[in-house]
Amino acid sequence: MSSSGQPGRLRSFPVLPVCVVEDHQDVLPFIYRAIGSKHLPASNISFVHFDSHPDLLIPVNMPADTVFDKEALFSELSIENWIMPVVYAGHFSQVIWLHPIWAQQIKEGKHDFLVGKDTSTTTIRVTSTDHYFLSDGLYVPADQLENQKPLHLNVILVNPTEASSSQEENGETFSAKRLKLNTENAATVSSSKAEVPKGDPSNSKDEGGKEKTFAQDKLESLASCTPENSACQLMEIVEDVLEVLQKGDAYVLDIDLDFFSVKNPFKEMYTQEEYKILQELYSFKKPDRSPTEEDLLNCVENRIHQLEDLEAAFADLCDSDDEETLKRWASYPGMQPLVQLVHSLKNRLEAPDYEMVHQAGLTCDYSELPHHISTEQEIGGLIQSVKQVLKKIPKPTLVTIARSSLDDYCPAEQVDVIQEKVLNVLRSAFGTLDVHLAYSADSSSV
Repeated sequence: MSSSGQPGRLRSFPVLPVCVVEDHQDVLPFIYRAIGSKHLPASNISFVHFDSHPDLLIPVNMPADTVFDKEALFSELSIENWIMPVVYAGHFSQVIWLHPIWAQQIKEGKHDFLVGKDTSTTTIRVTSTDHYFLSDGLYVPADQLENQKPLHLNVILVNPTEASSSQEENGETFSAKRLKLNTENAATVSSSKAEVPKGDPSNSKDEGGKEKTFAQDKLESLASCTPENSACQLMEIVEDVLEVLQKGDAYVLDIDLDFFSVKNPFKEMYTQEEYKILQELYSFKKPDRSPTEEDLLNCVENRIHQLEDLEAAFADLCDSDDEETLKRWASYPGMQPLVQLVHSLKNRLEAPDYEMVHQAGLTCDYSELPHHISTEQEIGGLIQSVKQVLKKIPKPTLVTIARSSLDDYCPAEQVDVIQEKVLNVLRSAFGTLDVHLAYSADSSSV
């Protein structure tokens, strides 16, 4: 890994800590504690994030300087917006979002952009023009940002692996016959200084008995790939992850259990017709395919006004949802469907929670929240894929896990089984773990 942050001065945990929380933002105190104790560097950390959701939004109205008061920061964050403030604080420089097929919120590939303080609003904003950020009104041009922090975001699809043979079950999916490497390419890719932990089961040796680097092992396996080889996609993931990890001084491995099976809880709160109306009310008008800066700024301005009007409307409805209030808001452009929505809710519910309705609407912009309750076989296939990837990358400094079950994102009837499988995968890849069940009342902490 990069030596810019002098990682040699970092302390090492005697056993790999694994912190398991319920709500995803609650992993942050553990990460900050590891920074404070010098187990993690204060900057240039890579963040490897398995999740059905990017969690890369930003608290819209939070002053950027809040990130420098960690207790104030923790109180401001929620499950969808806890990573980018850490980027702005200067801790995370690389983020890898690994997602299943049903999660398509951000385009796959490499995204390099700036995160900084908007000089006009003093809030955190980004220069990315991806629809994920535009639809939340988070884009500003670079010349409007101060205290800029570059972020390298890599979005990678992970498909399930069919464990069709005992070889795959034993974690040998990537094994390949030894091939002669292109020495120039090998030298380039193997510049990583990441060391294989002693006793790591994924460690391998060359014909002379000398330990091979992760990069050499990876190149050999890639060289043997054919379209029929089911391991090729996973090898490409490993290649991408290793390339990013070389840029950082340490990395945190983060896993949301809803990566394996996920629900959109709002779909159970509202009827199909109500949900369809929410999608209409909150629909995001995307900019043209090749937008100018003026087009982007107009898009963001219109979106902010749209969301502010909707927030104000539902706040009014909390006070009074009578016909007069409805009629007034329905006269606003694009708000006519509000009448039908409120009538439907009032027919079904004694006292509709309009604040929750607004929160549901905010998830209905250019794409729906992912919803895919996985079969046991699908969960097993994704577990196998994660296992094969983790066995081929260096040991992280810290592992964080979110259950995401109390808010119904990970199905409650599956979460404990998934958690046990994930812990077993971590043991298989990295050896002994120091597990802290932070969601449990009698748990200790790192």
